[in-house]
Amino acid sequence: MRLRASSRSVAGAPSIEFEAVSFAYPDGTQALAGVSLRIEPGEVVAIVGQNGSGKSTLVRHLNGLLRPVSGRVLLDGADIRPVHVARLAARVGLAFQNPDRQLFAGRVSAEVEFGPCNLGIRGMELAERVRGALEDVGLAGMASANPYDLGYSRRKLLALASVLAMRTPVLVLDEPTTGQDARGVARVQDVVARAAAEGRTVIAVSHDMRFVAECCRRVVVMRAGRVALDGAPSAVFGEAAWPELRAAHLEPPLPAVAGARLGLGATATEAVFVAALNGPGGTRGRT
Repeated sequence: MRLRASSRSVAGAPSIEFEAVSFAYPDGTQALAGVSLRIEPGEVVAIVGQNGSGKSTLVRHLNGLLRPVSGRVLLDGADIRPVHVARLAARVGLAFQNPDRQLFAGRVSAEVEFGPCNLGIRGMELAERVRGALEDVGLAGMASANPYDLGYSRRKLLALASVLAMRTPVLVLDEPTTGQDARGVARVQDVVARAAAEGRTVIAVSHDMRFVAECCRRVVVMRAGRVALDGAPSAVFGEAAWPELRAAHLEPPLPAVAGARLGLGATATEAVFVAALNGPGGTRGRT
């Protein structure tokens, strides 16, 4: 999908750092165990792992929904522990995995207005933000609809629009492609690419390895509340990392497997795989 030119103003993205962050739920479940991770401004990062590995728990520390039992979360070097959730919401926008935990308004437009209104946005700028966010996710003609008249996939896109309208410098997407058809996935990819082009930091929690390989420049693999792997998709999905992926109950995307079997090297995406296949050393050039 071709990107439109953007004139949207987004404040500079902060650096993000988790310093030995541990967290346990009230029932005693240890969700994070000393996670240390730094994300630079403007990075596009995927956090992957099996259910219960700590992915969603980790990102919910960024906007104050959860607070560490031990360790620190820093934005631009400042500990966010004393910062109120409402102030963090102006910097970190989080689209939940389950949109029904996020949606509450009786009209689509009111849902998208809520976040920026709470940031003090009014008048023409508010209207433009709502229009732009709905257009970005393909819901431009549904401003007057009731969110619960929409199907699950469109509710997911609406929850995304409600975060996009806030124009936070950090955008966190929890399983953004769940329930989406090819067109919906393309819209999410477009949103990620545009946010990156605007200098925003994007963090995507996902089980969709194809989406991760195609959209993200860095992949962090979580296992049992710890960081197991961290690197570019070509490294994390490369053959040398497969044992660690299997230990985390993950499979590399198909192009990576096919590329390794055909001796084409690290080919995490279909585009890279086809280019390697057709290149001077590719199998189509062999006799």
